[in-house]
Amino acid sequence: MPEPTKKEENEVPAPTPPSEEPNKEMEARTGPAKDEEDPSPPSALPPGLGSRALERKDSEWSLGESPAGEEQDKQNANSQLSTLLIEKPQSGTVKVGENITFIAKVKAEDLLRKPTIKWFKGKWMDLASKAGKHLQLKETFERQTRVYTFEMQIIKAKENFGGNYRCEVTYKDKFDSCSFDLEVHESTGTTPNIDIRSAFKRSGEGQEDAGELDFSGLLKRREVKPQEEEPEVDVWELLKNANPNEYEKIAFQYGITDLRGMLRRLKRMRRVEKKSAAFSKILDPAYQVDKGGRVRFVVELADPKLEVKWYKNGQEIRPSTKYIFEHKGCQRIMFINNCALTDDSEYYVTAGDEKCSTELFVREPPIMVTKQLEDINAYCGERVELECEVSEDDANVKWFKNGEEIIPSSKSRYRVKVEGKKHILIIEGATKADSAEYSVMTTGGQSSAKLSVDLKPLKILTPLTDQTVHLGKEICLKCEISENIPGKWTKNGLPVQESDRLKVVHKGRIHKLVIANALIEDEGDYVFAPDAYSVTLPAKVHVIDPPKINLDGLDADNTVTVIAGNKLRLEIPVSGEPPPKALWSRADKAITEGSGRIRAESYPDSSTLVIDIAERDDSGVYHIHLKNEAGEAHASIKVKVVDIPDPPVAPNVTDVGDDWCIMNWEPPVYDGGSPILGYFIERKKKQSSRWMRLNFDLCKETTFEPKKMIEGVAYEVRIFAVNAVGISKPSMPSKPFVPLAVTSPPTLLAVDSITDTTVTMKWRPPDQIGAAGLDGYVLEYCFEGLKERSSRAHLGNENVNANAPLKEENHHGEETSYGEKTAEKEIPGPRIGSSLAGGAEEERGVKPPGTSAKQSGENGEDACDLCDLPAENWIVANTELIDKTKFTITGLPTDAKIFVRVKAVNKAGASEPKYYSQPILVKEIIEPPKIRIPRHLKQTYIRRVGEAVNLVIPFQGKPRPELTWKKDGAEIDKNQINIRNSETDTIIFIRKAERSHSGKYDLKVKVDKYVESASIDIQIVDRPGPPQIVKIEDVWGENVALTWTPPKDDGNAAITGYTIQKADKKSMEWFTVIEHYHRTNATISELVIGNEYYFRVFSENMCGLSENATMTKESAVIAKDGKVYKNPVYEDFDFTEAPMFTQPLVNTYAIAGYNATLNCSVRGNPKPKITWMKNKVAIVDDPRYRMFSNQGVCTLEIRKPSPYDGGTYSCQAVNNLGTVEIECKLEVKVVAQ
Repeated sequence: MPEPTKKEENEVPAPTPPSEEPNKEMEARTGPAKDEEDPSPPSALPPGLGSRALERKDSEWSLGESPAGEEQDKQNANSQLSTLLIEKPQSGTVKVGENITFIAKVKAEDLLRKPTIKWFKGKWMDLASKAGKHLQLKETFERQTRVYTFEMQIIKAKENFGGNYRCEVTYKDKFDSCSFDLEVHESTGTTPNIDIRSAFKRSGEGQEDAGELDFSGLLKRREVKPQEEEPEVDVWELLKNANPNEYEKIAFQYGITDLRGMLRRLKRMRRVEKKSAAFSKILDPAYQVDKGGRVRFVVELADPKLEVKWYKNGQEIRPSTKYIFEHKGCQRIMFINNCALTDDSEYYVTAGDEKCSTELFVREPPIMVTKQLEDINAYCGERVELECEVSEDDANVKWFKNGEEIIPSSKSRYRVKVEGKKHILIIEGATKADSAEYSVMTTGGQSSAKLSVDLKPLKILTPLTDQTVHLGKEICLKCEISENIPGKWTKNGLPVQESDRLKVVHKGRIHKLVIANALIEDEGDYVFAPDAYSVTLPAKVHVIDPPKINLDGLDADNTVTVIAGNKLRLEIPVSGEPPPKALWSRADKAITEGSGRIRAESYPDSSTLVIDIAERDDSGVYHIHLKNEAGEAHASIKVKVVDIPDPPVAPNVTDVGDDWCIMNWEPPVYDGGSPILGYFIERKKKQSSRWMRLNFDLCKETTFEPKKMIEGVAYEVRIFAVNAVGISKPSMPSKPFVPLAVTSPPTLLAVDSITDTTVTMKWRPPDQIGAAGLDGYVLEYCFEGLKERSSRAHLGNENVNANAPLKEENHHGEETSYGEKTAEKEIPGPRIGSSLAGGAEEERGVKPPGTSAKQSGENGEDACDLCDLPAENWIVANTELIDKTKFTITGLPTDAKIFVRVKAVNKAGASEPKYYSQPILVKEIIEPPKIRIPRHLKQTYIRRVGEAVNLVIPFQGKPRPELTWKKDGAEIDKNQINIRNSETDTIIFIRKAERSHSGKYDLKVKVDKYVESASIDIQIVDRPGPPQIVKIEDVWGENVALTWTPPKDDGNAAITGYTIQKADKKSMEWFTVIEHYHRTNATISELVIGNEYYFRVFSENMCGLSENATMTKESAVIAKDGKVYKNPVYEDFDFTEAPMFTQPLVNTYAIAGYNATLNCSVRGNPKPKITWMKNKVAIVDDPRYRMFSNQGVCTLEIRKPSPYDGGTYSCQAVNNLGTVEIECKLEVKVVAQ
């Protein structure tokens, strides 16, 4: 029965049955099979199905079933590493109607349960649901070998069973798969009649080509083989009468893969089978006719008066020679003559408001190859034509190369030419790669031939020649061969790359390599190799260049300066090809290459003159001479050896001060061949070996003044001379010298005491003593009357009268005046040398002390007037230097007035004098007594027993007062209390105080008739005694009431509190209950019910607790049935807190490749959640980062960071009370290797 193939576009497709899905893999083939193991040629089309299918726009060519693409190849590759399958199914071949079994085995030693196995056809068609008449799946288990055996048995195979199958085994996370092929061959050579089931083999379902014929099975047949006749089964009748649940079973049993298309037809057929009012007999569902044949459509009307119209694809058909209409009673007949492929379409006929439709299939007869292809031998580059003839004009023909389809295109070298029945495959410019087996295929046959492409014999017409070229000239390598083919140029075995300077020219049979401006690196072995030939054409290129000397790096006069003692390595760049030979000479004496101190070294691009440890005698002119086959070159170079200067002579120190000196020196004799730029000065302490640089800027002069030296320390200085080469060796040190200075004047000169013949002066040491130290003091005085005479003598003449002062020679041999003769007779007194009285100042050229404005300001106007007194008017009170700061001037006349000054003396001399500002009357003065009680003794003086008491009470009064001490009105026992008196204070001392030493101490100071008194209260305290009696007053519930009496002995201090302790009778371990309690009664609570307690009490004063405690005689029993005491209820403290960073992040620098850490600390309650971010993006599951949090310290560790890891890092803390974030910058630095 003819079968319709055109789809109804307005009809909604039915749901796709599971059995049709695998046909996408089985039958959607776009070319010859790529499986090299199955190169079987296509079989002839079966009779009964014309060439109509070949003309469809979506028909495809196929050589058979092939494995499924790359994905299948990957599964095959994975199956090689099988861990489950120990025996895999193997590909097989079966004839139609025969049975075949595929076996897979799985080892179960390591498996706890049975593995899962699935059998597939193509990619997705699971065969588990297809088990039935033609397919059976079995599985067995051998306990001894522990092997699972899975079998897939195909019963009575059919042609559409062939294709690619797959077996998949899974167990937990393990997976294994294996692919295998099944080929089904026809058992007879007879041409089968058209089968409606094979017409509905679809290449896909739900696609654009769904419902079309499957021609892949048709193309498999190469030849017509008889088939066993099977009883005709009307599938349409089976489907009409079957239950819908059995549709899939019927489709699988009869090989119908396009079940969806048949169901649509069945649906239309059922719809048409409804009782029609217009038609008593409708058109058949489909008609089939061979191309050029005639087809007859017949309908029978229920009413012969109805008008009938015929339509083709919606267009009404008019009568013509092609379309002929006949009327026979109620029958309406349409004939279509000479059917062509364009007549293959849908037809329907209308009668009134009703219509019935059908489809016409035009079958094209198979195309046969009438003239076979012939083997051809050709040469490379020639045009090759493969020619065959077929049985029909403009037939559809496929060309193949080694089984691969050739698809001609505009970019392909293959071109197909069709001339009627003649088909020609043209290959332009054949190459060796075109050698292959070519075949042509039609729907009814095929033909193949071999093409062999060989190379033409190559002849070298003009070979390459060796060339010698000057540097900068053009190089042209030219050759000519017999064939116009490309080739490759190589230099020293490497391919030649074209550039602006290097050009490769190919014109016909001539090949050129042109190099403009030849360079040294262009020299080498060049080879031209024609493509596809093993012949090579070699040539050598030699580039030469005259020698040249490059002196651009030297001065204008070609002078080279070298420092003596250094190594001179004078490298002169040279050029030339071949490399020239260099010869150095000096004063007509050649310098050879070797190991001498002065030698020459030669290199390909330079020549070097080497002088090891240059000397002054090495200065001079050196010559270099170059020579090679292209020419010669000559140059002269002047070498100048310079050195550091000689050291200067030892410097002289001409003047010394307190922290400075002045020094000078002479320049060095030899300046080292370079002018002296200046000098460096160094000094050191004489006892030290460490020299210190005094100037960092060169001193241009030959004199210098060092400063900031330490007084009294011996120093030495030395000089360095500096020129352009460097610094000379140091000069010899100077003679040692010591900076010294006099001290500052003594301070606070005051009168200590005065009698009728003596004056006692006291003072303080100078503020600044200096490094020279202090040897002692000189006290001088003069009488008030000499002041007026000195003023008159200054205003009068300068003649010396008879009353001129006497002169003596001091220990220096100089004359020194002490005063007038009358003064010496009237006022006797001790003297010291004049150097201490002011002569030393004059001897050093310094203005006598007392003339300074500072001294005048301190001592007032009278002191300023005293400065004008000559030095001879001052009398030295002490014959020798005194160390103490107090001295008594004796032998003074009563009622006389004197002026006093004091000087400090050291090795540098006497300081400026310190003057007493007023004249002093030599007469004893009575000073009333006065006691100066220290502030801390104006209150009660408290000390603990055993401590020492040492009280100093200063007083005043002259003459020396009388002192008396009393305690509580009685005399003091000097055996227990020591009393020490001096002129200015009295001391009361108790080595180890006792409580009996407490009391009131009275002091009385008496001078003549004047009396002064004062009192001091001393209190000696000790730790108190324990309380007298401790009683338990009451016991109730968990409480005990205690009372006690104060202690008898309070330790001579007020009781400040009590400490109460309790002890369980069982353990008698004491625990403090109350401390620093002030009352004498207390209530002890929170005692354990059922326990028995004792209590004790300590007394406490300012010295501490009493040594012992008083314990209760009775015990307190906490009865169990006592009153229940409810403890107060306190609300829990709210510890919640919003997150807050206590230690922020800081900007960090990291080294690439070394781990870096970022740290911060955060607090918050509840514990906040920490999130780290980089550039505002959260860091999650990144193995390069590790995050820690310990006790609120958050750490981010970056493992081996790179510059890419730099950026802004932030830490975010979040809890229910808020969010806080802090950030820092990280910069990753790469350390240069």
